[in-house]
Amino acid sequence: MPFINTKLNVELTEEKENILKTKFGDAISLIPGKSESWLMLDFEDNCHIYFRGDNSSPIAFVEINLKGCAPRNAYDALTKKITEILSIELCIDTSNIYIKFSETDTWGWNGANL
Repeated sequence: MPFINTKLNVELTEEKENILKTKFGDAISLIPGKSESWLMLDFEDNCHIYFRGDNSSPIAFVEINLKGCAPRNAYDALTKKITEILSIELCIDTSNIYIKFSETDTWGWNGANL
């Protein structure tokens, strides 16, 4: 079960959120064995995010949590794709997008652990 939490210091319209939802759903398949059918997303807009002491430019911090692990080249491909999506859809400069990956061995769902 992947979970992608996206924090932005800009406003996210419902239309853009739906676009990101769809594109992130497609992008998660870059990780072997992952698909939108198990993907959970959270979008937090208007966050007080600062980079280099400044928040006057659009900034994004994306946390991607996975059950298990993936090869490095899959993480590289997903980083590239998520960065591209945020840059195109929200006009966030790629140098203002951070992506953090976390791997989890045990994930609880439906009253049990996977």
